[in-house]
Amino acid sequence: MDYDAVVIGAGLGGLSCAAMLARSGFKTLVCENTGQVGGCCSTYEYQGYRFDIGASVVELAWVIDELFQRLGARTSDYIDLIPIDPIYGFITADGRRFCYPVDVEETGKVIAGLSPQDGKSWERFAKVGSEAMRKAFGRVMTRPMGSMRDMIRVAVENPSMIRFLKYFLLNFESTLCRFFKSDVVRASMCLQSYFVGLPPALCPGYVAFLAYSEHEGVFYPRGGMISIPKGIARVFEEHGGEIRYHARVRRVLLDKGRARGVELADGTAIRSRLVVSNINAKTLYLELVGEENLPSWAKRAIRSYEVSMPSPMIMLGLDARPDLDAHHTVPYSTLDFMNRIWFEDYLQGRIPDFGAGLISWPTRSDPTLAPEGHHILNMIAFAPYQPVEGDWDSIKEPYLERQLEVLEKQFGLKLKDHIVVARVNTPKDFERMLLHPRGAVYG
Repeated sequence: MDYDAVVIGAGLGGLSCAAMLARSGFKTLVCENTGQVGGCCSTYEYQGYRFDIGASVVELAWVIDELFQRLGARTSDYIDLIPIDPIYGFITADGRRFCYPVDVEETGKVIAGLSPQDGKSWERFAKVGSEAMRKAFGRVMTRPMGSMRDMIRVAVENPSMIRFLKYFLLNFESTLCRFFKSDVVRASMCLQSYFVGLPPALCPGYVAFLAYSEHEGVFYPRGGMISIPKGIARVFEEHGGEIRYHARVRRVLLDKGRARGVELADGTAIRSRLVVSNINAKTLYLELVGEENLPSWAKRAIRSYEVSMPSPMIMLGLDARPDLDAHHTVPYSTLDFMNRIWFEDYLQGRIPDFGAGLISWPTRSDPTLAPEGHHILNMIAFAPYQPVEGDWDSIKEPYLERQLEVLEKQFGLKLKDHIVVARVNTPKDFERMLLHPRGAVYG
């Protein structure tokens, strides 16, 4: 055997698993298709500006701390996490602005200013969210569940989790509406459903508590989002691990139905005792393993797997400070509008306006990402893989112009005169760059 383990993909999951294997004494190789680590948590430089791809902040940083502890290291020795406060800024359609700070009580005061009733409801929402997080992460989510027996054991040992079961049965929209009455307050918390690639009407209810979990602390890694996978990669290599770049895996080598290595696009065969995948399940099983090697039930299951809605990204390098109030800004979008994006736009192949989306301003937290005095905005939207408006490669410029126009007319953000660099990464670009089917960066 050439290695004890081969990991396909140098995303966060692949690198974390590889580092744990190396720490445990396994001779481990990571095969990465691109020339750098990170996958959907990475940073690319263009004309002096460093733009993030995919992820834009760090939440639940204690998960990263625990990983580094298990690797015999400290996060702070590898990654400099900059606290973000406020978490979000909001711009309503009539020009009103407000922000949610990290402090839970202060956020309650902001919400009470929008709706006194909902200010009290926020206290209850935060209490439920806090308790659910601690019990779920501390006692349930970190427990192995490799079998039905494991699942039953976890349920028996944690009967208090039953009271949170309703949020697994309700959808995201219903959960928010149970707590909050104001359309503005609901709108300020509805974007998070798309963090798992679904509209509020289809997203599981427990995801709504992401609106609370962010108040546990949000951070930005100095140097860009790539600093996180770079830090993990350093620990991995210190434990003897190896990363091979521009090493696209063409197929998984099988021996009597068991994975025993990989074959690269250039024909190189690498033998190993274990193969770990950090790539999309459809790509892995239907292409790298091969449908002919799967039982019929597995083929049906994998084929039925639907990817999330693609998220084109607009990346701007500006010669002036943008008129924004927070690292993240959310243009006002109602629950109904967020649902219409899915049912009336996405499923019909239409590109929605930028009324729903996220504006990330990373240079507010880390000015070193751009030339002195300049700034970066990354704008994340939602759109179909094959829009009726035309092929993505041919409509990039009209798409950019349209979104900038919407931001200026609807929300008063005048950016055009200050753009030095503009790039649009479409679903087709993400598919080519990251090998995500249909460019679905959320899985």
